[in-house]
Amino acid sequence: MDDVLTRLGQLLEQRKTAAPESSYVASLYARGADVILKKIGEEAAELLVAAKNREPGAIVHEAADLWFHTLVLLAASGLKPDDVLQELERRFGVSGHEEKAQRARGS
Repeated sequence: MDDVLTRLGQLLEQRKTAAPESSYVASLYARGADVILKKIGEEAAELLVAAKNREPGAIVHEAADLWFHTLVLLAASGLKPDDVLQELERRFGVSGHEEKAQRARGS
């Protein structure tokens, strides 16, 4: 499944050079980080509502929207989906309590 993230990351990189009127993603890049961050906030709120309402289809749809806009933010920040996947891999098998303590210690 991470192939989908890799392909999407590549597409988002390509959109950086596209004309804003030719692509939704290019228009987000052109409008700047504040617009991208606002979209992430909106999508997160919509996901929360879908989850509160226990609507499985809506949860999946809104989670996809949130992930998508987060990937846009990553690309706008010069990062790739693989950067996040590597961090998740690093955390795999580590207690959440221990991982949080490691971050607090700066390790």
